[in-house]
Amino acid sequence: MRLRLHQSVLSCFFSVAAFGPFALALTACDDPDAKSDDDDDEEGGDETDSPGGAEESGGGAVQSSSASNGDPPGGIGFIDMPDGGTGERECSIWDQDCPTGEKCMPYANDGGAAWNSTRCSAVDPTPATIGDVCAVEGDGVSGIDNCEIGSMCWDVDGETNQGTCIAFCTGTEASADCADPGAECSIANDGVLVLCLPSCDPVLQDCATGQACYGIDDAFVCAPDASGPDLGQFADPCEFINACDPGLGCFNGAGVPGCVGAAGCCSTFCDITDPTATENCPGAAGGQECIPIFEEGQAPAGYENVGLCFLPAM
Repeated sequence: MRLRLHQSVLSCFFSVAAFGPFALALTACDDPDAKSDDDDDEEGGDETDSPGGAEESGGGAVQSSSASNGDPPGGIGFIDMPDGGTGERECSIWDQDCPTGEKCMPYANDGGAAWNSTRCSAVDPTPATIGDVCAVEGDGVSGIDNCEIGSMCWDVDGETNQGTCIAFCTGTEASADCADPGAECSIANDGVLVLCLPSCDPVLQDCATGQACYGIDDAFVCAPDASGPDLGQFADPCEFINACDPGLGCFNGAGVPGCVGAAGCCSTFCDITDPTATENCPGAAGGQECIPIFEEGQAPAGYENVGLCFLPAM
């Protein structure tokens, strides 16, 4: 399923070219006070990011001094905006090309909270199968768990280090597949995460408790809510796909009243067929309207009513 979002939503914050039409990507949109490279050139400075601008973090996401989600609750792990860069990869998730008795796994190679590379890890002698309760060593982004090859321990509880084994996509990045007909192959973190995640409706928010319906790669899927207790609400700054509360997504901050000094902020999904949707938008007083999230004629079956509380294009 290929989704094509309305361009006013994609502007600046979403990188359409990088990861396909539904690419939730924080691009090189600087903070309002950041200088451009052209400004630096005119002043004779080096072509580097200014301290106030957006710069790439070691965790793989584009970081901004004005927007920080900190660490996710427990061992959940952040899902990076695409095109954030990764560390060296030891193996291929698609090919599972590790030595016998090992499996290729995503992990955070920098001590951060976002998967940004791959490693070969030992396969447990009596591995848990897909759908089973599983356990990780260290935390949810360590790349070490007791799931069978071709899967990983997902949605890990930071207190118990337990989660559920979830399948990797099969095939290739160009032709990916999932055995579960109710799942979509979601490719995130610059290709490090290739997971078969449950399909969902962002308006209904029909995901399991503790998860939310997010746009990842080119589909709406359920993923753990990593916003934590203090962030993820309307107009809060966001740097990661799963850093907003259920019912909200991380979008271009220019369309979110109250979003100050951040490229991206959380805003609310809405139903464009609901006549009261606009008045119910959290930012209605600031001019927000419930606008279609897809370009005309591009909404896939079942998503024709999906909208977003956003400032309309002037």
